[in-house]
Amino acid sequence: MKFIIAIIKPFKLDEVREALGSLGVAGMTVTEVKGFGRQKGQTEIYRGAEYSTNMLPKVKIEIAASDALAPQIVETIQKIASTEAIGDGKVFVLDLASAVRIRTGESGDTAL
Repeated sequence: MKFIIAIIKPFKLDEVREALGSLGVAGMTVTEVKGFGRQKGQTEIYRGAEYSTNMLPKVKIEIAASDALAPQIVETIQKIASTEAIGDGKVFVLDLASAVRIRTGESGDTAL
């Protein structure tokens, strides 16, 4: 099993969610986060005054997936979330040792 973490621009969330649903992704966790990478923030104008923000709003998506489905998930996120501009985000893939469905006690791939 794999644990996939994707950090994307917030306005791409609905498109990514729909695309992953069509792949058969049964569930995901979404969190609003702030951060920066190479982008190092941006300059905003508020009421005529220019100011710099160093933490940009992003969305973190977490998905537990089978080994077979993980590459398709990563490819889909990369394709749909891309705007070909700096700050599009990142996708991380980690090995997932185990998963247990609390309600039934199922474990492994069946718990996903």
